[in-house]
Amino acid sequence: MPSAESSPERFRPDYLGVWLRCAKNSVVRELSFRSNFLITVITRGFWFAAQLILFEIIYRNVDSIADWNRAEYFGFMATGMLINAIIESLFMPNCANFSELIRTGNLDFVLLKPIDTQFLISVEKLNLAMMNQILLAGVLLAYSIITLGRPVSAVNAIMYVLLIGTGVLFFYCLMIILASTSVWFGRNQGLYDFWFYVTVFARYPQQIYTGGALAEALRMLFSFALPILLVVTVPARILLSMTLEPSWLAIWSVVSTIIFFFISRRIFLWSIGRYRSASS
Repeated sequence: MPSAESSPERFRPDYLGVWLRCAKNSVVRELSFRSNFLITVITRGFWFAAQLILFEIIYRNVDSIADWNRAEYFGFMATGMLINAIIESLFMPNCANFSELIRTGNLDFVLLKPIDTQFLISVEKLNLAMMNQILLAGVLLAYSIITLGRPVSAVNAIMYVLLIGTGVLFFYCLMIILASTSVWFGRNQGLYDFWFYVTVFARYPQQIYTGGALAEALRMLFSFALPILLVVTVPARILLSMTLEPSWLAIWSVVSTIIFFFISRRIFLWSIGRYRSASS
């Protein structure tokens, strides 16, 4: 029988503990710069109000956009805002900082830590000021459901939560892929701009991309090859008891995101394998 000295216990990182410590550090950081926190909250509040006013004006002139009436569209907006708020709160600051870790050589210290590198660079900072967007999105979603007067079944609510998680994971994977290019480009601010330009398609329902060859091409591309149009449209339609055509789009949204996750993981590990440390 081997002795205790010859068979040491394998080290297991405490991922939850690390995340909680990072969250605590983020709270301390935000409390140190209260003015910046307050300005961000106010700014995002104005942006939220501007979106509501814009579509309130639009719906005073039309009855529906595609097959979305006013209350349904507000539910769609709330879903998109909720996913975006989670992404910007949890992951955006960290993925944006990845190129700085490479440029300054601080990625060397991250790689030396006995924990998964992708996890650590993904959770180091939290943008707590964006949390107010989650609250505002929740209020708007509740208003949409109450206005429609449709009962929300437990199954639909569970599917909605699952698909919200799917949407968050999809956008996170897209950000990780773009962040990985920093290994070759050093600074990739232009690619983060590209992320915003691509994800702008998710701000509008899939059903509006009809009526022409270009619109149909965009709908097919961003529904099946890169399902940007599904991550907001599908959960919103399920929660609001709207018809989903074809019905298997919900399954494809989940399956394609899982596939995309493994692809993004491989790309990240591949890029790390080609990283040249600051000391090399």
